[in-house]
Amino acid sequence: MRVVVQRVSKASVAINQKKVAKIKEGLLILLGITATDTKEDIQYLVKKIVNLRVFNDENQVMNVSLKDLNAEVIVVSQFTLFAYTKKGNRPSYIRAAKPDVALPLYHKFVTSLEDQINTQVQTGVFGADMKVALRNDGPVTIIIDSKTKDF
Repeated sequence: MRVVVQRVSKASVAINQKKVAKIKEGLLILLGITATDTKEDIQYLVKKIVNLRVFNDENQVMNVSLKDLNAEVIVVSQFTLFAYTKKGNRPSYIRAAKPDVALPLYHKFVTSLEDQINTQVQTGVFGADMKVALRNDGPVTIIIDSKTKDF
């Protein structure tokens, strides 16, 4: 399982020009899932994300976590995070989990995150053609892979 975590001053997700999610200060999380991912991958990533000190404290030092701040979150499924580009110019997505595997893990990831931060997490729509807009704050963008514990 792989995430791209972006600190944002605002973000939104639209489908067919209709906004389905919108936040102000918080995190936009892009989530990629493979067929070998498990609940342990979810637990690792959720714990890491809620405790990442990526928000500024009163001294403008990144020292505040999502859990400390009560910021908003959007999670968007993104199978392209597991694009394989070694051979040729057309990415292969063979490593990305099929929807029957990915969808339950996606929902479990979202509910686990909600349990940890005690607030509702907004989402895109799994498998939909989404338009994601964001204002990256910093910019702060962090990639975490649960299999390697980094990227």
